Amino acid sequence: MLDAMLAFLAKEPCHGYELWSRLQTSLGPLGGGLNTGQVYMTLRRLERAELVEAATVERDDALDRKVYTVTPKGRARVQVWLSAVTWDKQPATEFHLKLVAAAGGLADPIALIDAQRAELIRRLADAQRTALAHPGDATPALLLAGVILRLEADLEWLDLCVRHWQRSGATEA
Repeated sequence: MLDAMLAFLAKEPCHGYELWSRLQTSLGPLGGGLNTGQVYMTLRRLERAELVEAATVERDDALDRKVYTVTPKGRARVQVWLSAVTWDKQPATEFHLKLVAAAGGLADPIALIDAQRAELIRRLADAQRTALAHPGDATPALLLAGVILRLEADLEWLDLCVRHWQRSGATEA
């Protein structure tokens, strides 16, 4: 999130709440977990790292505001971040670890897979409802499509797991 916030500030200086609002608007329903406290904490980190500078803007009709502007060092970081081709390596999740343990004879892997499938189907339905509720938001809709495709891929993987354990025996790793 740090680099994304820095990129938003590189586009246009703003105060913390305005930055939070822009992030929320850009992410649409996927930005629901971002709170203003996170934004202000990250702004302080960016300032300490000399990636942004803050200036107090006096206002007659309201409290003064701290407006953040990206420094040349911050702009360079944004350029590196935007040009880097990355994809997070997927670590073993809690479910993967449970599946390995179950495969060792501690539980029925197929029962575990069925429970996980039910949860993924619930999440998929939530994501699809959210996508239908926000049809006009182009970028958020694209992000939601990514969430939906990942959930669908996870469901396909669970089907592969079931076929594996049905062929090889439920407790064989």
